[in-house]
Amino acid sequence: MRKNKKLILVIFFGVQLLLLSQLKYYPEFVEQFYSNGLYVFISKIMRYTFGWIPFSVGDILYTLATIYLIRWLIVNRKRIFKDTVKWLLDVGATLSIAYFAFHLLWAFNYYRQPLYKSLNLEADYSTEQLVLFTEQLIHKSNTLQFQLTGNDTVKVEMPYTKSEILKKVKDGYQTLSEVYPHLEYHPKSIKKSIYSLPLTYMGFSGYLNPFTNEAQVNGLISTYKFPTTACHEAAHQLGYAAENEANFIGSLAAIHNDDVFFKYSGYTFALRYCLAELFKRDPEHYGSIIVTVNKGILKNYQDVREFWEAYENPIEPIFEKTFDSFLKANNQSAGMESYSYVVALLVNYYEEQPL
Repeated sequence: MRKNKKLILVIFFGVQLLLLSQLKYYPEFVEQFYSNGLYVFISKIMRYTFGWIPFSVGDILYTLATIYLIRWLIVNRKRIFKDTVKWLLDVGATLSIAYFAFHLLWAFNYYRQPLYKSLNLEADYSTEQLVLFTEQLIHKSNTLQFQLTGNDTVKVEMPYTKSEILKKVKDGYQTLSEVYPHLEYHPKSIKKSIYSLPLTYMGFSGYLNPFTNEAQVNGLISTYKFPTTACHEAAHQLGYAAENEANFIGSLAAIHNDDVFFKYSGYTFALRYCLAELFKRDPEHYGSIIVTVNKGILKNYQDVREFWEAYENPIEPIFEKTFDSFLKANNQSAGMESYSYVVALLVNYYEEQPL
């Protein structure tokens, strides 16, 4: 690439940063013309292209890109000092292209209209509403846990392989799409990541590859968590970039699945959020309500906690902090700390819907 073209791309990188800083003020525009317009076509084309392939194409591309980057750095290491300007132009031009592709293919969704506005829901709730909804969730979760095990002290074991779970994800979205057509999940493109072990050490259950639109699920997490995690990543594919909104939609998709094990995973996923929020708001009330949760449910929670504790390492907090900063830089002011908003969506959604 000629030097003047590289300079243009570097300048374009700066222009992109400037435009994105202003895009957050026009969420309705992004919602109408990108999230519900251009992105719908982009995402479907990419899912048709890569969804049928049994392995993660995105993971392979990342591997090749990493190898190329290491090779490039080795080959060009002397240029860093001999021709610093040209080296910086190379780096800047590459970043500019990647940054543009990242946003065009998916990340403009970070700037779309908040979900509570699209669903005409309130963005806040009272402690009284939280307590009532949590009690309803406990009753529903307890009923399902006992139905599946016949003993309130026994944890629920998923009877499916993880591959079988991934095939069932679309069913819950199909039910949701009858009320919300934009939540139709077809074609699907959801896979176990070949980098599941590194993802585990980094503290992540999955991720969406924005360059191939493949939903990647950490293949090492427990099967109990697999339905909601897979539904969460599918929500990202449908254009819901915010972690809290993907959690909400993912829980709804699991709950609306006809499979009772999916329902259990979805209800107890929502319950965990509500219990955490109740503990922050009213620890005393939390203490009186937690004892009403079946011990089998608490054992499922404990299994998840012990899994992550087994992989704790000094580097994990760095990755989590980096991702948190990344979210904040992409119009997600709460970063990874978004429990309250997830609960607000759940509480207000189910004000009008029967559990």
